[in-house]
Amino acid sequence: MAPSVEQSATGTQAVDRAAALVSTVVHADAPLSFADLQEASGLAKSTTSRMLAALERGGLLERDPEGSYVAGSLFWLYAARHDPWEELVRLARPAMERIGEETSETVHLSVTRGEKVVQVAQVDSRYLLGTRDWTEIDVPAHTSALGKVFYAWGALPVPAHELERLTPTTITEPEALRHDGIRTRKRGWAVTDGELEVGLTGVAVPVQGARGDVVAALGISGPTPRLEDRLDEIGTNLSSHAEQLSRLLRGRAPKEGVA
Repeated sequence: MAPSVEQSATGTQAVDRAAALVSTVVHADAPLSFADLQEASGLAKSTTSRMLAALERGGLLERDPEGSYVAGSLFWLYAARHDPWEELVRLARPAMERIGEETSETVHLSVTRGEKVVQVAQVDSRYLLGTRDWTEIDVPAHTSALGKVFYAWGALPVPAHELERLTPTTITEPEALRHDGIRTRKRGWAVTDGELEVGLTGVAVPVQGARGDVVAALGISGPTPRLEDRLDEIGTNLSSHAEQLSRLLRGRAPKEGVA
């Protein structure tokens, strides 16, 4: 016998309530107690208890040693089986393509992994001079504009020790790197000029995630003679694209008419 309309509505309501409980736990900054969840949901204690027990059995929620609720094993299983940066790269690709068309230079997208900065996507330069696959190269963070973004916005701690010198203009003193970060934040974008490789200039900007934290750096690099007189123009261009990407990561579509 087919379920009645009333039964279907009740079933849908239960799913909505369960989904709301999971969402509350996932979005919380700390584990939530039973009382926290019961108050947030407005459900009866018995209903809250039944739903939380079902969500635990399904692996969507679990309890920490103190008995508070956190995201369950299914979330970690999904994360482990998928590249955590795959969605970021997918969302960033159109912006990177447009930046490549507008500047003709190599476009980079980088994230942090531990204390390192790792490039996860690249759009090649339209020039022969400047085309190189940087995704294969381990670049010291303090020598690149991408790395300087993470230092400037606090996504990476400034090292306490003297840093490796790759060229005569490489910043090697932690205090100098901190001052460079202050200038970078005030300006809105990071710049390297011959600090990784003589004759190579880079410009990069921060990309913010759902909580306003810097989750990636978006930038370009190319020969200094092609970029040195365009730094402000490039920085402004990158900032515009990074803000649109940040809105996407926050779940907000760009405003109509914004390219």
